[in-house]
Amino acid sequence: MTTSAKNRALTERAAALVGLLRRNAARTEEDRRVAEENIEALADAGLFGITVPERFGGHQASIRTLLEVSAELGRGCGSTAWTTTLSNVCGWLVGLYPERAQREVFETDTAARVCSVLTPAGTSRAADGGQVITGRWPFASGCLHARWALLGMPVTGASGEKPEQGLALVPMDELKIEDTWHMAGMRGTGSHTLVAEDVFVPAHRILSVTRALRGEYPTEFTDETLYRSAFVPVLASVLVGPQLGLARGGLELVTASLAKGRPISHTFYEQAREASSTQTQIAEAAQLIDSAALHLMRAADDIDGWAARGQYMPLLERARVRMDTATVARRSREALDILLNVHGAGSFAEANPLQRIWRDQETAARHAMTNPAITSELYGRALLGVEEQVSALI
Repeated sequence: MTTSAKNRALTERAAALVGLLRRNAARTEEDRRVAEENIEALADAGLFGITVPERFGGHQASIRTLLEVSAELGRGCGSTAWTTTLSNVCGWLVGLYPERAQREVFETDTAARVCSVLTPAGTSRAADGGQVITGRWPFASGCLHARWALLGMPVTGASGEKPEQGLALVPMDELKIEDTWHMAGMRGTGSHTLVAEDVFVPAHRILSVTRALRGEYPTEFTDETLYRSAFVPVLASVLVGPQLGLARGGLELVTASLAKGRPISHTFYEQAREASSTQTQIAEAAQLIDSAALHLMRAADDIDGWAARGQYMPLLERARVRMDTATVARRSREALDILLNVHGAGSFAEANPLQRIWRDQETAARHAMTNPAITSELYGRALLGVEEQVSALI
């Protein structure tokens, strides 16, 4: 099978699961964790191995494929799409580690799921052959289904200095999960808090984030294109694939409702679909969704293209990807807002899945990495050649 055919097959497998995910969406939200039936179906379809190296039986697919799969799953359930996507980006992160660490995760379990909290937290101290970490890491999406966790941490030298930021790869059975994820949206992601108490992490399982931001990865397999992808652009772009899918799912629900022939209350329109106001709003929502998709796929193609050329993406292009991802979040929210206006107050009935889509979208779009004000400033500085930036995450 050619690479393009393999990538297309993965997206088709995701599309085939949309019906199942929709049926289980309410249960996923109520249980505050992805329905086990979803997890099993995703695993059977190989959708937890999109970014796992082929050396371990994974698909080692492109970032574009990961985002296309993510958007398909988002049509069915935002929480499931988010959990699957973040598990896959963590698989990509593991592919940046030395082979020894990769083997510990994937050699006996190709589909081993990994969760992460990249924000550096807790404390560390130098120990013979590694670091000992203690702390609490909130918002660990997918931790309820993971075997490993990636935890942001300060790396501490022998004299107590902290020369760099690291990312510790830790087995989940060495951590505790605190039930802290009580949110209005994305409730099924189970993004609880991970707790470590004097956990030893060997040096080969600590990735230097400081170096990764420059495209310096410790993997020995430098010929593998996927694991040459730019660090922050990958981490930012995966956050909005599910959001694009949510907007598409909302459009499908509203157009299906209109096709059934409902009227517009307090007007002479017996068929809302015949009103020019409905038609123009649906067109505008669809156009916003298309705009979001175009920005997301441009970002994906930029990431994949620079990796294929064996060059680390320049600052300006990395800043544009940050801007693109914020644009996807903003346009998806705007589209859904219009669709809610078309559908009316009934959108917020507890029995209407549109209100869950709206809550998931509004929650996911507030992720700090896609903050439109910050990304605009960041991109503007890059365009104007201002050296001092507002964030190291570019």
